[in-house]
Amino acid sequence: MSQTQAERMRSVFINVSKIPLLFLFLYMFVCSLDVLSSAFQLAGGKVAGDIFNDNAILSNPVAGLVVGILVTVLVQSSSTSTSIVVSLVSSGLLNVRSAIPILMGSNIGTSVTNTIVALMQAGERDEFERAFAGATVHDCFNWLSVLVLLPLEATTGLLRRLSQAVVDTFHISSGDKAPEMLKVMTEPLTKLIIQLDKSVITGIAMGDEAMSNRSLVRVWCKNHILTSSVNVSVGDSFNCTSVQPCWQSNATTWTTQNMTLLVNIEKCSHLFVDSWLSDLAVGLILLACSLLLLCTCLLLLVKLLNSLLQGQVAKAIQRIINTDFPYPFGWLAGYLAILVGAGMTFVVQSSSVFTSAITPLIGIGVISIERAYPLTLGSNIGTTTTAILAALASPGDKLAAAFQVALCHFFFNILGILLWYPVPTTRLPIRMARTLGQRTAKYRWFAVLYLLLCFLLLPSLVFALSMAGWQIMAGVGVPFAAALLLVSVVNMLQVHRPGCLPVRLQSWDFLPVWMHSLQPLDTLLTKVTLCCAKGGSEPGLIQCSMDHDGPQKRSHMSTVCNTDRHSSIFPV
Repeated sequence: MSQTQAERMRSVFINVSKIPLLFLFLYMFVCSLDVLSSAFQLAGGKVAGDIFNDNAILSNPVAGLVVGILVTVLVQSSSTSTSIVVSLVSSGLLNVRSAIPILMGSNIGTSVTNTIVALMQAGERDEFERAFAGATVHDCFNWLSVLVLLPLEATTGLLRRLSQAVVDTFHISSGDKAPEMLKVMTEPLTKLIIQLDKSVITGIAMGDEAMSNRSLVRVWCKNHILTSSVNVSVGDSFNCTSVQPCWQSNATTWTTQNMTLLVNIEKCSHLFVDSWLSDLAVGLILLACSLLLLCTCLLLLVKLLNSLLQGQVAKAIQRIINTDFPYPFGWLAGYLAILVGAGMTFVVQSSSVFTSAITPLIGIGVISIERAYPLTLGSNIGTTTTAILAALASPGDKLAAAFQVALCHFFFNILGILLWYPVPTTRLPIRMARTLGQRTAKYRWFAVLYLLLCFLLLPSLVFALSMAGWQIMAGVGVPFAAALLLVSVVNMLQVHRPGCLPVRLQSWDFLPVWMHSLQPLDTLLTKVTLCCAKGGSEPGLIQCSMDHDGPQKRSHMSTVCNTDRHSSIFPV
């Protein structure tokens, strides 16, 4: 055998051996997402339940939207927040009108997971730009859909009427629970780490005071209900029957009653079953460990994918995934991608897992953002179909309400797709996500600021304003919305029709720099970072002005220092 043949066979063997590793890292990546969700529920699940318990808040559509965002961010699972909403509606504690804004907020909150995953690719600028754009296209779609459909729903009740019409038209009967194909594979490992009693969050949301003092960490995994007959004393007014006969003994009336007792049989076998730590402490430990595992698996996945998808292989895969059908059927490829996204999400039972899994592929360039967009839209539909199947498995008296809530979630995503996909010029989420990707590639700290603003600070501010009353909210919100709309229109005209604007408005240069550029903030953050690094492991950056090798060398060092000073505070 020649040396060339031996090298070729060795290369093939190495590449084939990487495939099992790829699946192993993908499996660990999905498990880390599951543990991350459990960690967030331990840290914030009871708070989420308390928020849901305030019906006065939930009756306000804007407050309901923000509650849906914050709760889903807290528990890192739209299925958990949706199931709580379904339980509240089924029990009569929440009406369908109030539930719809919460479901819209849940749609926004669930997109935070793949945005966090995109942050793990911040090490390489081009990859980070693509990955962050691919992740935030989901955010942009959800925000734009809410901006249109929430006011429409508040004024016309469109989603509620549509879902009610479907419930009234079809004879709905209970079905089977949605298949949990992915959990069959991941639960053997995740159950050894942590198991949660999610009924605690639902109980708190439904006002059960006894649940407030219970831990979310499950201790007993097997129990048995015992029913036995016991003699109890009753008053004279007790109605005795042939089924429940009474008798007198020592001037006391007695009868026989059935008592039900829950007997714990077998303890769970996860790591924290006998832990003395609080739910918050366990949640923080799991949060740190799951994020570390998530980062590690993602980095290894990206490296393996980069090594496997090289040369002609990468080009062939990119051509297959991103190709369009021949004219005049090119438009069909996007709709096929929507079906694929819906089907894959139905299989894995989680839109967060699916969108997080394709984020690294977007980053390395295998999937374009134009193809990722319909895949994400399909994923939104897929996660609602599993909720519909779960609703169909509800008891008969709760079936109609649970099914209607699930249908509202489904119709919200369908109407969002009709708004922002069929006509190419309306695909604003792609352009918005590209802009965000470019911004975060230039200033990588902006990604963290974006996460904090969109999923924590802005929802909290809107929530506070909505609680202050509609007058205050309108007084703050209307001018802000008008200013935002004006700036957006001027920006579009500056790019496409600058001649339509006065000379002064053809650019924003007449404003202070900090009002139209992130550079001053970047400079400030970089200076703070350099000050913190003084005396650290990069003395060349701090001591560049004290070089003693002559003026030529000193000039070179000054240039290097200046370049580093204006680069991202997260250098490659």
